[in-house]
Amino acid sequence: MIIGVPKEIYPGERRVALVPAVVPTLTKAGFEIHIQSGAGVEAGYADSQYSDKGAKIVGDRAAIFSAADILVQVLCYGANDVNGNLDVPLFHRDQVLIGFLRPFGTAEVLEAIARSGVTSFAVELMPRTTRAQSMDALSSMATVAGYKAVLMAADTHLRIFPMLTTAAGTVTPARVFVIGCGVAGLQAIATSRRLGAVTSAYDLRPAAKEQVQSLGGRFVELPIEAKDAQDARGYARAQDEDFYRRQRELLGKAVQESDVVITAAVIPGKKSPVLVTEDMVKGMAPGSIIVDLAAERGGNCEITEAGKTVVKHGVTIIGATNLAASVPYHASMMFARNVTAFLMHMTKDQKLNLNLEDEIIRETLLTRGGEIVNARVREFLKLPALAK
Repeated sequence: MIIGVPKEIYPGERRVALVPAVVPTLTKAGFEIHIQSGAGVEAGYADSQYSDKGAKIVGDRAAIFSAADILVQVLCYGANDVNGNLDVPLFHRDQVLIGFLRPFGTAEVLEAIARSGVTSFAVELMPRTTRAQSMDALSSMATVAGYKAVLMAADTHLRIFPMLTTAAGTVTPARVFVIGCGVAGLQAIATSRRLGAVTSAYDLRPAAKEQVQSLGGRFVELPIEAKDAQDARGYARAQDEDFYRRQRELLGKAVQESDVVITAAVIPGKKSPVLVTEDMVKGMAPGSIIVDLAAERGGNCEITEAGKTVVKHGVTIIGATNLAASVPYHASMMFARNVTAFLMHMTKDQKLNLNLEDEIIRETLLTRGGEIVNARVREFLKLPALAK
């Protein structure tokens, strides 16, 4: 079977779906690897590195799609809402497509993918289980985003992050507040602490307290309790507006006392809850920074502008999206390892074994045979359940 890796076409996307280091593992498993020429250059991987590991370099993009039994992309159509539709005519029936597909996006896009006849797997749907941990690309990219968010804040802020004792006197450390302690939030806490900032964090899930403290952060506890704070997959559940209103009232003091606020409260398939209001921003010190990691889904800050950095009321609000692409070398490495583990999991005797009894394969399978077949996605799109 041929695995094809085209160059990413989303504007500003610098990652590549497979890196040279995973090629020997896949070829040993019986795959032949075709890489579009230049696909890895912006991530720091030259064509020669791929060919040295046994991959075939192909100059023509259409030829990659035509020959591939399995296509591996970082941002497939769906996740690439700018020009990803250009790939759809290149798909062929029963081809396997693996990558980010934004399964909780729009029905029209997912139906277009389904009509192309590809058997697609959305890595966003990977179960949060021990068995699937090595395949969890969403967590890998969130790790990179949490790390980069702190570096962007440190680079933009007027203050030095760590406490310094100098000939000119003592420099007090910056105060960083992280809202949302999922994978990205926890990495932001860890990175902030490494840089020497005094770091605190809040999450509506009580279980997050121990994780925050283990990283050296202070957990901010609010006198409100969420109902069913997390689902079976470990994600935070959406709450009613009364909860969020009370939460905002109580978070205001912590936000206004902070030099940097990093928000990372994302609920799969839903608009991000507003946790930082414009009034809260007005109360922050001039020169403060907000990095909104939920910008792509509406933002946790009321006045975030997705994809832009704006200054409002003296506060810089960074609404960066696709942050993982800004650290393409290691983001690509992590993604490639996740996808390779997934491919090895579904391969038996040098053939793909799409065993739907396996939770990992069943939960990530998005389209097959011209239909959207994922039960969660069909429920989200309000489509009738498929007959078993």
